[in-house]
Amino acid sequence: MKIIVAKNAGFCFGVRRAVEAVYDHLDKAEKLYTYGPIIHNPEVVEELKDKGVIVEDNIDNIDSGTVIIRSHGVPEQVYKHMTGKGLNIVDATCPYVKRVHNLVKEYHSQGYAVIIVGEKEHPEVIGINGWCNNEAFIVNDEAEAQKLPSLHKACIVAQTTMIQKKWDAILKIIHEKVEQPEVFNTICGTTSTRQMEAESIAKMADVMIVIGGKNSSNTKKLYSICKTHCDKTFAVETAKDIDISLFDPGDVVGITAGASTPDWIIKEVIEKMNKANELEKAKHISEEEKTVISNEEAGKAPDQQTEITEQLAQNNEKEETTSLQSTEPAEKKPESESVTEKEQSAEEMNTIEDYDKTVISLRPGMVVQGTIIAITDEEVIINVGYKSDGILPIDELTLIDPDTGETLWHEGEPIDVEIVKVNDGEGNVLLSRRAIEERRRWKMIEDGFKNKKEFKGVCAEVVKGGVIARIGDIRAFVPASHLSTRYIEDLTTLIGTPLRLRIIELERRRNRVIASQRVILEEEVEARRNALWDSIEEGQIITGTVKRLTDFGVFVDIGGVDGLIHISDLSWGHVQHPSEVVQQEQSIAVKVLAVDRERGRISLGYKQTIPHPWDNVEEKYTVGDTVSGKVVRITTFGAFVQLEPGVDGLVHISQISDKHVDKVEDVLKVDEEVQVRILDVDSEKRRISLSIREALPDRQEKTEPDFPEEIVQEEQEEMTVNLGEFFPDELKNI
Repeated sequence: MKIIVAKNAGFCFGVRRAVEAVYDHLDKAEKLYTYGPIIHNPEVVEELKDKGVIVEDNIDNIDSGTVIIRSHGVPEQVYKHMTGKGLNIVDATCPYVKRVHNLVKEYHSQGYAVIIVGEKEHPEVIGINGWCNNEAFIVNDEAEAQKLPSLHKACIVAQTTMIQKKWDAILKIIHEKVEQPEVFNTICGTTSTRQMEAESIAKMADVMIVIGGKNSSNTKKLYSICKTHCDKTFAVETAKDIDISLFDPGDVVGITAGASTPDWIIKEVIEKMNKANELEKAKHISEEEKTVISNEEAGKAPDQQTEITEQLAQNNEKEETTSLQSTEPAEKKPESESVTEKEQSAEEMNTIEDYDKTVISLRPGMVVQGTIIAITDEEVIINVGYKSDGILPIDELTLIDPDTGETLWHEGEPIDVEIVKVNDGEGNVLLSRRAIEERRRWKMIEDGFKNKKEFKGVCAEVVKGGVIARIGDIRAFVPASHLSTRYIEDLTTLIGTPLRLRIIELERRRNRVIASQRVILEEEVEARRNALWDSIEEGQIITGTVKRLTDFGVFVDIGGVDGLIHISDLSWGHVQHPSEVVQQEQSIAVKVLAVDRERGRISLGYKQTIPHPWDNVEEKYTVGDTVSGKVVRITTFGAFVQLEPGVDGLVHISQISDKHVDKVEDVLKVDEEVQVRILDVDSEKRRISLSIREALPDRQEKTEPDFPEEIVQEEQEEMTVNLGEFFPDELKNI
């Protein structure tokens, strides 16, 4: 049986921090409470209860003492309630969870809806929801995401133990529901690594053991992942839950544990499996010996077996005789026998010398290549060609690639190591890879710097002027101005998020590495721009995103390049401001009207993608119909009424009222809604004659307009607009 134990098993940073907080206050507080079980592990909770820790879910039941907030965090109202009662609060909320609290509180205050991807009843999700007034939409699968309403803008966060693949699938649906999504992948990096490692081991294993509390969310997720790749996956809380009879001698057994599982429980499971393995080996050897003896005896004839028995008896007699004679003076051996002994002795010496020649000479500081013999929980045993094996501490070797979950080292593979001690006191050679790994990492960084390679990094902390990102074990400073192509107000929102980095400055002697994400993003934008300029042509219909609204028009991103829709090209009707037609971040179809690459300008049209309203105006408006309209312009001879955007008709001053009208302004106002009757439609000249007078209730029963033909002719002639109507003040001085 071969046992593989996950490196990232057991307490995560946040859980360990919370449990340590409880132990730190055991002797400091007269009354010590935890708000709910400190972790989802009954063994740990019971142990703390025995030490006097009180688990309480209702703050009203606590009058005084110290309350420790677990790593899941609590709603804002609970925190305020604790403070109001004057309790001593020890906030052990995981920093990753605290970041989620800050995000939802900030965006909720800005009017954003909040969407939490996670389990509705999980304490962490309940806590997060409490920081946005319990108004969040909570979804845990694609079906629930489909039920979300359409939202204008929303902040989307994840439960820190969410499975990455599940998050990606749900996020696709959310993007369809939200016009302006602000997405924050708040899945804990340790959780992702743990899940990838478990998946990698499950693919290799015949049997998987997942250790953790039955109520632990992340343990359930680990079980689900392992079960997908390994049918024989068992969930256990302690070593007592393991049934050894379910394992076969040749099985590869993988072991992982949830974030709420203490080290001592993991060790008990490993010890139980190791003991079972040793017993199986001993049993196997014993059976083999019996089989060999049985086979030998079965292959002999009866007389041969008797001969063997007699021979053994004779040998025993000789041994007894030799033993009895050992006290007598030794007789001189024949010369021939003495020579034989010398030859044998010389042969033995030659063999020892030959063996010594094969054993290399080691000294501290040497770098040698060895072969991995075995990988255990605490060390890697390596054959370095010496008379004793080398021992490499397990924490000096990265077994699982954190990015891919791939197993990097296997038994039988060559490996370079550095000699620390030739004899560690127990006859073993003590090895190290720290210096080799550091040199390898720096070589990788230097090569990447020369070749402008992109590195994957993770934002670890915020410092003055920027952030510290980790590229493997290398710390790199990323200035705030190099994090994005746009300004980022709160850098703490980046903690724990992946970054795409390129080294822009490197000084090995001072361990100084400066990296940039912006240069990569800018190059990609420039590449998209060039591709767009090479392909764009006048007359094309393309899709873009509204980025900026001004008084004179709209700037639209059409793939890394902004084009302008002039306000006159937004609608066939009159538009006072672009916001009447489009909104920021709206996706729209536009027509390319003009391209000027030298000046970097692209003119776009929005109304050109919509049929002209005059194209079928005679089908929509019939003489004699009464319709509603809005007064859009007043002149000395009448008023223009908009029937729909792009279609205006003229109400001649004589058709405004039954009474005499001296000034149109005395009767009508701009933006006033009126009922008008259609007198005439001329689609070729794009003219419509209207009458308010004929639309009055007492005239509705008439089928023909009550006015002379010459009035109609006068109205049609008056609909011709001159420049003096638009610029009366300017033309006075000409």
